[in-house]
Amino acid sequence: MSDTPAKVLVYSDDRTVREQVRLALGRRVAADLPEIEVFEVATQAAVLRTLDAGTDYALLILDGNAQPSGGFGVAHQIKEEYADAAPVLLLVSREADAWLASWSRAEAVVGFPVDPVTLPSQVAALIRARLAQPAAQ
Repeated sequence: MSDTPAKVLVYSDDRTVREQVRLALGRRVAADLPEIEVFEVATQAAVLRTLDAGTDYALLILDGNAQPSGGFGVAHQIKEEYADAAPVLLLVSREADAWLASWSRAEAVVGFPVDPVTLPSQVAALIRARLAQPAAQ
């Protein structure tokens, strides 16, 4: 297990959603994974700026309800424009939004309200998969 924290980017225009996610994740989502470091952003522009800066995130958590740019569209843009994009987990309000999550190419979907058992479990699975990938050349 690496001593380097796994970086997780959380995008939501709602600070309470960002806080709920941060609190649900804690410092470590699984014993076999490194600690996580959560970075919060409130706008689509901030998401893109941080990705353009080259920060290597283990996971992107995007709020599907964010305004004015929802997480579905942001996820789709990331998957189209960034070759080695981190996996995306979308937070959604309705099960009916699963088709839109598929269009956005998100690797996982978790429903609101933020569940402190389900979210860390999904996050751990996605981070494990990301860390198992060979480094991009």
